[in-house]
Amino acid sequence: MPNPSGSEFSRRQLLQRAAALAVLAGPAAGVLSACAGGGGTGPAQTGAKSTTNPFGVVEDAPLDVVLFDGGFGKDYAQYDLNLYTKAFPKSKAALSTTQKISDQLQPRFANGTPPDVIDDSGDNQIKPGTLVNSNALTDLGQLLDAPSYDDPNVKVRDTLLPGVLNIGTYNNKVYLLNYSYTVYGIWYNKKLFDAKGWTPPKTWDEFKTLAPQIKAAGIAPWVHAGKYPYYQGVPIMDWIGKAGGNQVLIDIDNLKPNAWRVDAVKASLNAVLEMVHNGWVLPGAEGMTHIESQQAFLDGKAAFIPVGSWFENEMRKTIPQGTELTLIPMPDLTSSDKLPYGTLRAEAGEPFVVPAKAKNQAGGLEFLRVMLSKDAATNFAKVTSSLSIVKGSADSVTTSTALTSANKAVQAAGTNLVTYRSVTDWYPTLINEWQAATGELMAGRFTADQWIDKVQAAADKVAADSSIEKFHRDK
Repeated sequence: MPNPSGSEFSRRQLLQRAAALAVLAGPAAGVLSACAGGGGTGPAQTGAKSTTNPFGVVEDAPLDVVLFDGGFGKDYAQYDLNLYTKAFPKSKAALSTTQKISDQLQPRFANGTPPDVIDDSGDNQIKPGTLVNSNALTDLGQLLDAPSYDDPNVKVRDTLLPGVLNIGTYNNKVYLLNYSYTVYGIWYNKKLFDAKGWTPPKTWDEFKTLAPQIKAAGIAPWVHAGKYPYYQGVPIMDWIGKAGGNQVLIDIDNLKPNAWRVDAVKASLNAVLEMVHNGWVLPGAEGMTHIESQQAFLDGKAAFIPVGSWFENEMRKTIPQGTELTLIPMPDLTSSDKLPYGTLRAEAGEPFVVPAKAKNQAGGLEFLRVMLSKDAATNFAKVTSSLSIVKGSADSVTTSTALTSANKAVQAAGTNLVTYRSVTDWYPTLINEWQAATGELMAGRFTADQWIDKVQAAADKVAADSSIEKFHRDK
């Protein structure tokens, strides 16, 4: 969730929309009760600590790493595991992958036998807020204050890009290490646009002028993953932030009464509905998975698609030769947008966690420290065409058009970034309703007011539920 996560899911591989949404809520209750009362033997005894072994990893303690089988693949994690095994050759470290994180790991949390490290991503992730509220995760402060893998005089936290820990922070404690630096936006094929003489739009008015030209060429202006409404939810939220400013998104995250009933939300939804009602969305998109919608775009059936910067790596095997994947931010929505063109969502994604009851908790922390080495971070950029949260991770990498455009977009945005948490990882029940409402909107079955009513009601319900721990942000 990468949702968000997004790795985002095979990137977001799951069932029909209804089943996918049910999964988000279903495992949560089980995890809450399981983590509160689960058994298990607890963390293994630690060994001697040193500068090169700051957590006291027991040399022959097995390491169990479970990776989400998504857009980034597993090669980078296998590389990291090999680095870990080189340091601890007796450890019998093992890596397994799955697209069903919650289905497979929730019972292990319930039994008190979770893995030592989990890439908790995908539509079937165990929602981070649920895990935090259940006291199921290890506070990663000790990792961040440990000596970095490459220089014992530099703390791990000082090797990271600014602000990347914010997404994994709950009430001033870091529980999730979001490893990838994901840039969100809309993609087009520069080769196609150059051939047609089309210019990517910087405003909604320019989009509305271009869209009929695209449609007249036999190409749909837009496609999205209808089965996983999160994807379309990202541009909706980006537009809300651009039109209304970050305070609107802060109010939404802080569950302020009627936060969704503001002009910026209505403007964003009305623009999306224009696409739907004008026939600018690829027919059949409502029933498409992320892979199907992305392949339709790559096959030239649609001109734009909203996806994160994992796009190239996820679809690497089926990208037609000569395709020039290029990312741009959302066009300006109105002439009075509070945030300028170039504003986008760029943040750490792909959350890694160390369970509180991991048998080899020290090994789990050390594996994350290995991942944050220059060697591992550079390899991640090479094999995934994506940035990691480590400073300079792609400095020595020959970049693709996808990675180049993502880097360019981030540099152009500067501090003009939008952030939202309540509908990505804080409140599972609100996430459910937000996604369901977006699915109905894109199917043409909801008006803007119906979408707002449904999402506002869900936010109000979370706010009124004293059993749900609330999170707050000021910026």
